[in-house]
Amino acid sequence: MINIDHFIENFSTIFKNQSQLAPWQITNDLKIIIEKMILDLDDNYVIKDQIAIHKLAVIENNVTIKKPAIVGANCHIGANAYFREGVYLADSVKIGPGCEIKNSIIFSNSAVAHFNYIGNSIIGRNINFEAGSIAANHYNERAIKKISVLYKGEVIETNSEKFGSLVGDNSKIGANAVLSPGTILSKDSIVKRLELVEQVPLK
Repeated sequence: MINIDHFIENFSTIFKNQSQLAPWQITNDLKIIIEKMILDLDDNYVIKDQIAIHKLAVIENNVTIKKPAIVGANCHIGANAYFREGVYLADSVKIGPGCEIKNSIIFSNSAVAHFNYIGNSIIGRNINFEAGSIAANHYNERAIKKISVLYKGEVIETNSEKFGSLVGDNSKIGANAVLSPGTILSKDSIVKRLELVEQVPLK
């Protein structure tokens, strides 16, 4: 089993009932998970139609947020960003202009620069995605769409066609790098600019 707490400190403190699930199970069910979490938020959040935005968050012009979503304190969402199908941002997350975030969790003090795509992923604390970097969530080019992950030398079948990445705390993703579907990065990982991470090769 992949213990997400080994990648993201105190993951299970925030996502109490999901710590025994695999990362792809969490992202697949994230809309339902977020809907339940919204019910427990305090009055520091403005909640409307299953979208909860902390009163200290900054949302720039032309941002689209589709329900459900939680945006934490001191988050900054750049112009023309697009959130869809369930997004959770912890405190002090920065999302740059023109980014698309889908079915993903991003923990505190992480930054997604601008013109990035993060799909069906769990992103730890203090992560930096430089401009144009991508956490891909679907094998467009493969006949077999089911995603596999590599963990401790073992290939694990997710039985899902949509899963992006699990990125451990304090990792750095360089500009225009691509994390292929099913990427698992330990804490303090560094992905170079223009690098393609493909952990499970085509069968």
